[in-house]
Amino acid sequence: MAQKDAQDQDGTETSRTASHGDETLFTKDVERQSDDGGEPDETSEKTAPEDPNIVNWGKTDPENPMNWPSSKKIGVLAVVAFVTMLSPLASTMSASATPLIMSNFGSTNQTLGPFVTSVYILGYAFGPLAWAPLSELYGRLPIYNICNILFLIFSIACSVAPNLGALIAFRFFAGIAASCPITISSGTVADLYPVEKRGKAMASMILGPLFGPAIGPVVGGYLSEAKGWRWTFWLITILAGAACIISFIFNRETYPYVLLQRKTASLQKETGNSELRSALDTGRTPRQLFKASIVRPLRMLYLSPIVFLMSLVMAAVYGYLYLLLTTYPRVFGTQYNFSEKSIALVYLGVGVGSLLGLVFTGAISDRLLNHLAKRYNNGTPKPEYRLPTMLVGSILVPVGLFLYGWSAEERVHWIVPVIGTAILGGAMMIIFMPGLTYLIDAYTVYAASVSAAATVFRSLIGALLPLAGNAMYDALGVGWGNSLLGFIAVACIPVPLLFWIYGERLRNSRRLSKVQF
Repeated sequence: MAQKDAQDQDGTETSRTASHGDETLFTKDVERQSDDGGEPDETSEKTAPEDPNIVNWGKTDPENPMNWPSSKKIGVLAVVAFVTMLSPLASTMSASATPLIMSNFGSTNQTLGPFVTSVYILGYAFGPLAWAPLSELYGRLPIYNICNILFLIFSIACSVAPNLGALIAFRFFAGIAASCPITISSGTVADLYPVEKRGKAMASMILGPLFGPAIGPVVGGYLSEAKGWRWTFWLITILAGAACIISFIFNRETYPYVLLQRKTASLQKETGNSELRSALDTGRTPRQLFKASIVRPLRMLYLSPIVFLMSLVMAAVYGYLYLLLTTYPRVFGTQYNFSEKSIALVYLGVGVGSLLGLVFTGAISDRLLNHLAKRYNNGTPKPEYRLPTMLVGSILVPVGLFLYGWSAEERVHWIVPVIGTAILGGAMMIIFMPGLTYLIDAYTVYAASVSAAATVFRSLIGALLPLAGNAMYDALGVGWGNSLLGFIAVACIPVPLLFWIYGERLRNSRRLSKVQF
């Protein structure tokens, strides 16, 4: 009787065989990864009798985020995309105001100047280790809201910082809070969309991390010159306050684990059957789950060659972005005698390139995935079908670096190095979108954790590489300095090709299938 009542409730099935979200796609990969990283026996699953006390989603259950109306999905996605764009926008808004900040606090330290910007990114390296497991334990929504409030508080603190040390400290904690949407937004996309529709949705999430840093210095440059450098942080504070309000009103919980737990609790109360339990329940306590989850991103980096190498490629590109953004004042100020306002406009090169890369990748990502699935795998998509697009971006990165470096070194017309940065910006988008989507498709169960792993890696590189920018240009010059980065980028070109050929074999290998993430 309890089973029948449960089945009648909004399409929910108390059946172990009901499908959950996109688990019907990439079935082998997802079913192999239980919440504790174990490896279920697929044969025994097929022959075992159904447990009538297991509560799972029905195919048309309206409470399953996969079944939400498009308008509701787009609404949630828009809120998360806004918060996700605000985070990296704040990372560089003070970059063009760095000379004013250093002058105001009486510092001439050439390392501390870029560190005001990069310490924020350093916070990105620590925050995901907490936000990803917490979101997989308590849900996405409360973590979004808590981090929005923390970001607002530390943005206010930056606005009134009494000295350089306090500003750097507040920026670090603001970065920790701001890493939340960067980390778990990909999990939100995985909650809402099946794999064949995920590429376009991911575009809205990745636009912020790559387009925001290019727009921030333009806004910050003009605002700091007109109103003073503190107003760059007051503007961030105003936007953070708006993000808090919008998220509290319009954002919704999307994490299936939490939603199914709520559904189970409701059915237990309605049916009086205390034996009902969620199909996603691992049977472990919250403390046990958190202890396992908090180290999962680092374990994935250490134990999975796919996660490590893909994160390495994205980290290198991310580091290049922040190195360029923090050294534009030097390059264009020294080589072209640009004023601070003119330097602020140079940042638009990366922004325009990123936008073009977004349009290109968004237009072909899902289309190419479906085409390759029909051609090579009877219509069933594989994560590796994302990688041909990424290969295009990997080739364009060194092209952009060589063009930027040597045209600036030889003082060719300023538009040429700006075109080089635009090529680099487009290449970064073409790498990031399919790269991160590939990881999410390959590790759907751990979408937030694999995103955290990639975020931690790239944030460390993004925070530390800019600190070496001035010293590198002092030693090698702009031409050979960027050529060095270009040669490293050339070495990364084979990575997408490597996983196109061997990725599925690696994911299905006996050694990796037994790894407990």
